[in-house]
Amino acid sequence: MFCIGTTAQAAETFPARSIRMVVPFSAGGAADIIGRLMGVRMSEALGQSVVVDTRPGGGTVLGSEIVARAAPDGYTTGMLATALAVNAGLLAKAPYDPMKDFSPITLAVDTPLIVVVPASLPVKTLPDLIAMAKTKTHAVTFGSSGQGTSGHLATELLSYRTGIKMLHIPYKGAGQALIDLLGAQIQMVCTSTLPALPHVRSGQLRGLAVTTAARTRAAPDIPTVAEAASLPGYRASTWYALFAPARTPAAVINTLHRSATQALKSASVIEQLMGQGGDPIGNTPDDLRQFLQTEIDVWTKVIRQAGIKPNT
Repeated sequence: MFCIGTTAQAAETFPARSIRMVVPFSAGGAADIIGRLMGVRMSEALGQSVVVDTRPGGGTVLGSEIVARAAPDGYTTGMLATALAVNAGLLAKAPYDPMKDFSPITLAVDTPLIVVVPASLPVKTLPDLIAMAKTKTHAVTFGSSGQGTSGHLATELLSYRTGIKMLHIPYKGAGQALIDLLGAQIQMVCTSTLPALPHVRSGQLRGLAVTTAARTRAAPDIPTVAEAASLPGYRASTWYALFAPARTPAAVINTLHRSATQALKSASVIEQLMGQGGDPIGNTPDDLRQFLQTEIDVWTKVIRQAGIKPNT
């Protein structure tokens, strides 16, 4: 009886201190942007600060493991992404199980990826880029936010479907990849619209295509990969979801879920996310669990079909 009372009291007083939101990407990327937007609103709802902690490395494995190994008390959460599902099929052995070592909270945002090149690169369309890549093996270098992340996998799928070869340069986050792209140190990046569209709108980068089935409302003049490159059925997106360590008490998950979904319903958050191509979701923990399993199944199949290996 004493244990039950203590547990109930702990759940009722949560949170009693600040909450860490681990982002397994470098600062400036989409996950960081989403985490900070949501963190402000979640802090207001919870009455405690939600502090974003960027921990890039290992294709999101480093930051994800921090979340998986943290105490299951609600004070460590993670804004994890598509790579959580991708790595299940890509890595022979990961230091965590995506379905067993995390407690789902909510799917936060789904965004298209966008293929961007420096404005100085002499290509105007996606077919132009494909033609450049066919001219000479590895003539095109592309950056991603890490090995096995959605941008990497989407580009490898594009290469597989078009029969081209490009040299992959993995970074610790989209922010660093975009910096080198802006300096024309690499030729292409496929990343979330959130960090990329501002540079497209400023004229520094050129958007060639988005990876979703339909054009994004944030940039309706940019075609999809499927239509631009005549690749029917090509589709990829990147999503960001909030997780806690496995075995986090249900009452704590409910509190975090309530604050997260309130944040995603905030008019200012919706405006900022949708203006950059993001689609706020805010589903239930059970919905997120089912979604994650589906994503693992889908991407594992793609990885096997395309013959994608780690460190390629």
